[in-house]
Amino acid sequence: MAMPQDRLHRWQDRRARRMAGLPWLGQETRADRKPVWYTRNELLVLSEHRASAERVLGGLGHTGGIDETELAPGLVRLRADGLDVPTAARRVREAAARDGDERTVVSPNHVFVSTPFEHGGPFGPPQPAPKPGDRPGPRKPGKEVGVAVIDTGVWRDSPLPAHAYTAAPADYEVDTDVDDDGVMDGDVGHANFIIGVIGARTGKADVRAIRVLDTFGLCTEADLITSFARLTDEKLINLSLGGYTLDDQPPLALATALSALLSGRDRLVVAAAGNDGLRDRPFWPAAFAGTDVPWADQIVAVAAHDGKDLCDWSNAGPWVTVTAPGADITSTFVKHDQFPTGWALWSGTSFATPHVVALLAEHTARTGSTSVALKAVLTTANRSYGGYAGLS
Repeated sequence: MAMPQDRLHRWQDRRARRMAGLPWLGQETRADRKPVWYTRNELLVLSEHRASAERVLGGLGHTGGIDETELAPGLVRLRADGLDVPTAARRVREAAARDGDERTVVSPNHVFVSTPFEHGGPFGPPQPAPKPGDRPGPRKPGKEVGVAVIDTGVWRDSPLPAHAYTAAPADYEVDTDVDDDGVMDGDVGHANFIIGVIGARTGKADVRAIRVLDTFGLCTEADLITSFARLTDEKLINLSLGGYTLDDQPPLALATALSALLSGRDRLVVAAAGNDGLRDRPFWPAAFAGTDVPWADQIVAVAAHDGKDLCDWSNAGPWVTVTAPGADITSTFVKHDQFPTGWALWSGTSFATPHVVALLAEHTARTGSTSVALKAVLTTANRSYGGYAGLS
């Protein structure tokens, strides 16, 4: 179902203008590279390198007025007005390397985005579904598996039934962000769609919606790790979001938080691979699956296929764990003038990810172990899409 090009262009232009107009949002853009988005004026630094970072900031003219806060144990956030964030980060890394520390010791406060495919063509922003899809059924009796969908807020007026999830009052969305032409922009309904995909495929998931992305699908790295503090005993974490980082280095704060979240726990993070059609660049946090961190096997990186091949818009790389259906998916959305039934047709690695989460929930409910469940799911991935194991 093609989207009228004038509407697509309005949508793209409005999102670009909004992002460009956010005073706190910075970007580094290089030729033939997708931009790295970050929070202006902020650096995230390992505490043991704080003094080195302050010397670097002094050398860049920030001799006073540096604000410092502890973001997490062992991690500080430094803020200075007018800071050249990429230059400062690279210089702190160079100083650490001279001292023999080759770790990622500093990074910008990166900004991550939701990962539906919204680039136009036969896919793009959500379209009204020709007919409803499978409605999430009641939960099946027996052992349910806690699932956290960390995403946008949930929209109440939706065919997504109330029994399909729980959410705190602050986790609901109230702004549909409609432009002057009545076109609904942003990623309102993103969480509804994801939870609908999970609920249509399993009754074993006890889903909790946790809001971290704004209406346009943006969050900072610091926001994301703060949201982890709300997790309790959830075994599966759906992250249909991510982004690129300065010099493709692992995002420092997120790595620190994921280590605490996963180490020694029976838990998996299932993360979308992103939708820029890249095969040679890591998309975080999914790309942690291909690193040598001790908890790498607890990150499940999900790319998208269309039933025949890897979607040309899906990111991929050696870090991808599995591919799943992600093209022209029908699920619960929001009721709106443009979506009178509340059902939508949408594409993206955002929606391949909950497909995997649902299967993992089924197997975890039977086996009691997420690691055993992951092995079982990967065993069923007996088709190849673009050279990657795939689920049907």
